[in-house]
Amino acid sequence: MSVGGALVFYSAFDAPGEWTAALKAAMPGLDVRVARVPDGAVEGDPAQVETALVWKPPHGFFSAFPNLSLVINLGAGVDALVARDDLPDVPVTRLSDPHMAQMMASFVLFAVLRHARDIPAFEKAQRERRWHYLHPRVAGEIRVGVLGLGELGAAAALEIARHGFDVRGWSRSPKTLPGIACASGIKALPGFLAAADILVVMLPLTPQTRGLLDAERLALLPEGAAFINVARGPVVDEAALIGALRAGRIGAATLDVFEVEPLPAESPLWGMENVLVTPHLASVAIPASAAAQIAENIRRVKAGEAVLNRVDPGRGY
Repeated sequence: MSVGGALVFYSAFDAPGEWTAALKAAMPGLDVRVARVPDGAVEGDPAQVETALVWKPPHGFFSAFPNLSLVINLGAGVDALVARDDLPDVPVTRLSDPHMAQMMASFVLFAVLRHARDIPAFEKAQRERRWHYLHPRVAGEIRVGVLGLGELGAAAALEIARHGFDVRGWSRSPKTLPGIACASGIKALPGFLAAADILVVMLPLTPQTRGLLDAERLALLPEGAAFINVARGPVVDEAALIGALRAGRIGAATLDVFEVEPLPAESPLWGMENVLVTPHLASVAIPASAAAQIAENIRRVKAGEAVLNRVDPGRGY
């Protein structure tokens, strides 16, 4: 494939060497330039850069490249990118990788099974050297609500259903998934929450979803429900969640995302026995499998074709 412009890579969290190797394998001849962290400085003529593959670059980063024609978000969640006031007027895409969906689905399944099989209770009993028998529940008797049925949410919902759980899904607009009872629209949200023994939050962060799960909506969950968040921390009122966990209204939680990341050392979530904290790793971009999509979108831009997985900044995803 003939390659013209250069690609600039910026991320403080991803290994540039792995991405450079994967991109060059998918698109031989591609000029990959790694921007310096944290200031975003890049060697070479900035006018040659036509593509930016980024995760949370510094403010003003894009203005250095006058011929930029494509911005690729280094992940599926684009809230940090579309909220910027320095985003250039060029196509913005997100990564859509089957391996990312598989990784997310496996993490969500782990979290659901952990709560469904009462593992937190057994962990507590072990620490106390106490034999504690709880009779296992049948999967079909446990209602799992998946809040958000985008690409990752749908994959997770289908995987949970494959293991026999009673899975219900909610989305802003109507969706249809085999074996999943799907609801949509804000009016359907209270009933959806009231029927979730285990709630899995998988919504994108947008102006409409920020703070969606406030104290009033969290109180709609069944007494002792389990709570899993693998989406974005600000979708949930964290203080209200902590209060519900302390009171036992929510029995346990698996939290991969938080209002502030890294989670501050003083957060009470660290010391709560009914909470599992993981450092925002439920699903990550995988260079070897994502590079093909990136190369295809570069080709499409050069050919004047529509890009895949384009983001609508107005909608936030």
